[in-house]
Amino acid sequence: MRRRVVVHGHVQGVFFRDSVRRLAERHAVTGWVRNNWDGSVEAVLEGEAEAVERVAAFMRDGPRGSRVERVEISDEQPEGLSGFAVG
Repeated sequence: MRRRVVVHGHVQGVFFRDSVRRLAERHAVTGWVRNNWDGSVEAVLEGEAEAVERVAAFMRDGPRGSRVERVEISDEQPEGLSGFAVG
């Protein structure tokens, strides 16, 4: 499965992207995560449904120091990505 997750709030400068990358790699989820110009963090997650949901669930709360105010999640067609990139 593939999900796009956009997280709004105080989510930049708190190791959000690196925390997502570590969790994704631990659960064999591929894709990417990046900071957006509007202060949000966006990720594309691909993998087994349970693993993707585990990473998406983490993003709903974020790492220590973050303050998640709103999360947008949409399902997309998987592209067969490999690896996990931080942009």
